Amino acid sequence: MCALPAPLATWFSARNWQLHPHQAEMLARADDPATLLIAPTGGGKTLAGFLPSLADLATGDHAGLHTLYISPLKALAADIRRNLTTPVTEMGLPIRIEDRTGDTSAHTKRRQRADPPHILLTTPESLALLTSYEDAPRIFAGLKRVVIDEVHALAESKRGDQLMLALTRLQALCPDMRRVGLSATVEDPPALARYMAQGRSDCAILMADPGPEPDIAMLETTEPPPWAGGGAAYAIPAVLDAVRQHKTTLIFHNTRAQAEIFFHNLWLANDDALPIGIHHGSLDRVQRERVEAAMVRGDLRAVVCTGSLDLGLDWGDVDLVIQVGAPKNVKRLVQRIGRANHRYNAPSKARLVPANRFEVVECRAALEAVRARDLDGEARGPGPRDVLCQHILIRACAGPFEADVLFAEVIGAGAYAQLTRAEFDACLEFCATGGYALRAYDQWQRLQQRTDGLWQLRDPRSARLIRMNIGTIQDTDTLKVRMRRTRGGKPLGEIEEGFAATLTPGDTFLIGGQIVRFESLREMVVEVSRDPGRKPKIATYMGTKFATSTQLSERILHMLGAPDWPDLPTPVRDWLHLQRQVSQMPEPDSLLIESFAHDGREHLCIYGFAGRNAMQTLGLLVTKRMEETGLAPLGFVATDYATLIWGLEPVTDAAPLFAPDALREGLESWLMSNAVMKRTFRASATIAGLIQRNTPGARKNGRQATLSSDILYDTLVKYDPNHLLLDITRQEAMRGLVDFGRIEEMLARVAGRITLRRLARVSPLAAPLFLEAGRMPVEGAAQERLLAEESARLLAAAGLAP
Repeated sequence: MCALPAPLATWFSARNWQLHPHQAEMLARADDPATLLIAPTGGGKTLAGFLPSLADLATGDHAGLHTLYISPLKALAADIRRNLTTPVTEMGLPIRIEDRTGDTSAHTKRRQRADPPHILLTTPESLALLTSYEDAPRIFAGLKRVVIDEVHALAESKRGDQLMLALTRLQALCPDMRRVGLSATVEDPPALARYMAQGRSDCAILMADPGPEPDIAMLETTEPPPWAGGGAAYAIPAVLDAVRQHKTTLIFHNTRAQAEIFFHNLWLANDDALPIGIHHGSLDRVQRERVEAAMVRGDLRAVVCTGSLDLGLDWGDVDLVIQVGAPKNVKRLVQRIGRANHRYNAPSKARLVPANRFEVVECRAALEAVRARDLDGEARGPGPRDVLCQHILIRACAGPFEADVLFAEVIGAGAYAQLTRAEFDACLEFCATGGYALRAYDQWQRLQQRTDGLWQLRDPRSARLIRMNIGTIQDTDTLKVRMRRTRGGKPLGEIEEGFAATLTPGDTFLIGGQIVRFESLREMVVEVSRDPGRKPKIATYMGTKFATSTQLSERILHMLGAPDWPDLPTPVRDWLHLQRQVSQMPEPDSLLIESFAHDGREHLCIYGFAGRNAMQTLGLLVTKRMEETGLAPLGFVATDYATLIWGLEPVTDAAPLFAPDALREGLESWLMSNAVMKRTFRASATIAGLIQRNTPGARKNGRQATLSSDILYDTLVKYDPNHLLLDITRQEAMRGLVDFGRIEEMLARVAGRITLRRLARVSPLAAPLFLEAGRMPVEGAAQERLLAEESARLLAAAGLAP
């Protein structure tokens, strides 16, 4: 074991602290090229990641940037800076620690470029921006280590792909740079190690003691959950009781809108006036920071929150986590559970609150998975090419480059290891000219090749525009919300542009836990006033609508197949037993489809258990097939586990509706003319640099960006259907919003085994779908038939012949 330098050893000794075994091992393996540390939340993994840097800086005389820390969240970077600055100050070490995020002032950023601190805490976007400058080689000249916190969260998104491409650039500038990845929730350590190693075969995996089993259970409530819905209002009294019995409680929700509703209902029932806050990504930064500061001081008894508090913030007084609504993903649940008792070898305590009756089953399956340490995760595909296009433009901003050298760097990033030279050259050509259909337009002529073979920006002034649009996060179209009649208009946060368009003066909605009244829309700012006495609309925050993971869906299916369910509440057990009596249970190796008449319409309920996006897509494709075969569908609605279709004709043979080749053919023809493709194209075109949301002095609003992207999409479909961006869009849509891969997995799982049950009435499992929001109409022959029949009835009633 490597000994701690004197200043660190003295500091640890003064507190009677000893290094945890995994911290000592990280120190001993400081020279390893790449290391992945998997340690439980509260196990000191962040300190373990920094110990080699602190030891090196404490004993040496290092000028300039030594260690780069990458965090998925700005708030996490700021929190780490606070937590790291205290011991460094107490040890008397001459180490400068600073953060650099979107919240850092322009003056500070300029100073950091000229005189970098020893330890810089930043985000993937800010790092990409730093690598775009001509003086990047000087900024990173002395870089020794990169520490990536919550690496699992980054590995699942395009932000991680961008980060890994940026690291290939840093590795080229600093060949001896060491990499460290930190995580508490990893379902496949070797795969994440390969991701961390960037093509190397020598990424060490260190597994810390996982610690004691968490104390997790369902929250006991006096009322059973309702048949449908996501608000969990029935559990408010039980949640308040739990808050009273603990120091600090985090109450997690899956969406921002649900968090707002729950906070509002919780506050109305809070007769003891317990100090309770709300925290989510749509709130104004000042309000979020105020809540974070109150948490650090221990002033709050509870915080209603979303994924904005999923990761790493170290609040020692949190002794209970409540998850409202089914977690959808075991890994996310483990991450949230770890927020409670954020200390080494202290068991975390969490309670789950299902929002409806089916979620009781899902929550029970998730609890079993946590106890079995069975984490879920979807395999990621090849590195996205829209991110690669942005990286090429970023590299060009830093100065001329050689295509062969850049290609060699790029395929060193794990996700891009299988990238072919032809694919790389297609991205380079797109960055240079915009592609065949767009090469005549100057605005997309961005790169040129010099006589010596190097590539450079065609106009150096375009670097500013490229830098202004760096990043892969596609924010929804939002408008600022400010208080009217206050000096400067106090900012409250943001609401979606589409929701704002539905408001008329006098309408009320929830934001930041308070009810406000819409007054006007002025210069793209929603002006509001307080109106606490009225029933609010709910702001339609998109947030993230999670789909139940494949592994969790499999557990639910196996659970439903049990002969009895002694661990489930009596109302839920009775509901499931009634399903068996009326119909049958869905099974893992076959596809259950129920057919029944209800309220004058024929219904078809498909139990695919493929996640919300896939089941929504299945509804679109099956109704399309029904339309083609004369079955006259009228509409459908989807949840994570089922799709309910209604129409005019009964289905007597379901097999033709689920032929894989026909479904894929239907998907591809439907996609090209559908809004999903245009929405996906807009996101990819923005990332790839074809569309700029930010321009000097202005930012396009959602309508402007949509209009320009729709025109581009229609132009490319008509004149250049093989354009790189259309190919990227098809690939992204298939694995993103459409999630056709989950449908193909489902079809492979059932292998043609389809059970069609004709029922005399609605089945218990199908009943909640009638209460589900988001019903999608189908325009087609059924609508025409209904109109014709209604016309005939009206004429007959008037005594006229049809």
